[in-house]
Amino acid sequence: MCQKTTTFAGSACILAARLLVAALLLGGFMGSLRAQDDDKVFRVFLFAGQSNMVGSDSKVQDIHLFPPFAGLEKPQAAVKFSYCIGREDKLKSDGFVPLQPVDGVVGPELSFARQVTQNLKAPIVILKCAAGGTHLGGDWNPDLPSGFKLYPLALDFFRAALASLDQKKIKYRIEGFLWHQGENDMFVTEYRDSYGKNLKNFVARWRRDLGTPDLKFFIGELCTKTVWGMDNRANMYAISLGQREVVDADPLVYFVPTSHVGVEIGGGTGLHYHYGTLGQLEHGVNYADAYLRTIGKGQKNARPLLVWPYAKGSKVKLFVLAGHRNMEGERAFVQDLKGLKGKAALHEDNNKIAFKYSLGNYQVSDGFEPLGPSGCYDTFGPELSFGKALARKLPDNIAIAKFTHSGSQIIDWTPAGSEAKSRNLYQQFLTFVRDTMQELVARGHEVELAGIFYHLGENDMSFGPYRKQAVAWLASIVTKSREDLGLPDLKWFVSQQPPTREQGLDKIDVTSELKRLAAKDPKIIRLEAFDLPGQELQIVLSTEGIVALGELLALGYLKQH
Repeated sequence: MCQKTTTFAGSACILAARLLVAALLLGGFMGSLRAQDDDKVFRVFLFAGQSNMVGSDSKVQDIHLFPPFAGLEKPQAAVKFSYCIGREDKLKSDGFVPLQPVDGVVGPELSFARQVTQNLKAPIVILKCAAGGTHLGGDWNPDLPSGFKLYPLALDFFRAALASLDQKKIKYRIEGFLWHQGENDMFVTEYRDSYGKNLKNFVARWRRDLGTPDLKFFIGELCTKTVWGMDNRANMYAISLGQREVVDADPLVYFVPTSHVGVEIGGGTGLHYHYGTLGQLEHGVNYADAYLRTIGKGQKNARPLLVWPYAKGSKVKLFVLAGHRNMEGERAFVQDLKGLKGKAALHEDNNKIAFKYSLGNYQVSDGFEPLGPSGCYDTFGPELSFGKALARKLPDNIAIAKFTHSGSQIIDWTPAGSEAKSRNLYQQFLTFVRDTMQELVARGHEVELAGIFYHLGENDMSFGPYRKQAVAWLASIVTKSREDLGLPDLKWFVSQQPPTREQGLDKIDVTSELKRLAAKDPKIIRLEAFDLPGQELQIVLSTEGIVALGELLALGYLKQH
């Protein structure tokens, strides 16, 4: 520290200070120049995997149906794109083209690129090599590639594309490797049981062969919302354990949840193996968000409840919503509310109703927020119209808490759970309810748990073994939740949409079973949701249907109340 003991010392101190300031200013200036220079370096992203990386069963012409993704059918001229897609008959770009759909399908790279470029100044390059129905244990095996021998093919393809950038004197940095694969390995015992070991080797070989020892990998979860999430539950769980094994051991490998994305609604039982159009668009956003988090960008916007809406010491009625795809609001978009008469205001935050939520653990509120749209991808659930309808009729203080998992089935909610232990939800759900009640108590309120509102009739209805057990599973959840919460008279309001119509499945009369359960237990209130608008497809409700579902739930409570 400088001390003013003599004139010389004082002058020296001043000079030193000025030199320090100059150095700091120069350093800051140079740092700014370096940052600007770095913003000119192209970020290269490598996409690889099987059919859900290709974009199978999606349709470019359907993009307009999903408002948050409007315009992605058009080329993104600022993004360089090179691809080699397919098995026997490969689609190739033969060099770089503007990023655009290939062969009329929607790949995750379309929404990924838009999300990244909106948050990153630097230009980006996307290289994609993917083929449906391929194995990590065989086709993608770096040591002993078999079948379509995709590892050496992809390596040559990526190297050639990078060499092309070098030839054009384009500065670039390989920023991430996006991998979505595993569905086919689960059908081969050897590949399934070795998935973790094979994935670890796969990651190491890419880093070595590309000369990028710190390359980040983003590993996409297999989607549990497809039919395989039920009839191949144990196999999918085994693959997930292999993925987690690598993610947990390597700080530069990141797990990307995808079980909450949309899934194509096909013919027959209404389920599919592929994400389809909406799912692929959301799939790409998931990867983009995962990458952006690694560079400190793309943080969630806070929605604080600035003024607590209830007088201290007053009583609060807590309404808990729970369920799967439709309770989450998979296909309800805030942009569509403008087209519904009298519903446009639902997209505005309601600061008079405290709202707390956990959406599959991938979107969780920071305590209570104002009631408003909270879903991923500009979506919302029935809570908006539910809260509005209740507030119109009830003089009481109302709080709403929502716990959902869009990729779950009823078995995941049961106290016993299933062999796929990471998918068990019962204890998480109970903890969520308890914590929510305790938070209200801590604020000085008496809390009445007015009821749990659970929506039935989605994926489980399309798979015979689950459909047979659906009502028995529901009964076990109701009974145990009352016991564990110490509320023997807790009301469960169970809304039921039309079960999937399909020959063979129709013989399992889940509607009559639920009626019998409700007749035996007067605290289970069955709400028939068979005539909701906005259900052009089996299983899922669109915006209009989700709004109507919320109003139906509120009416069911008000009639009982």
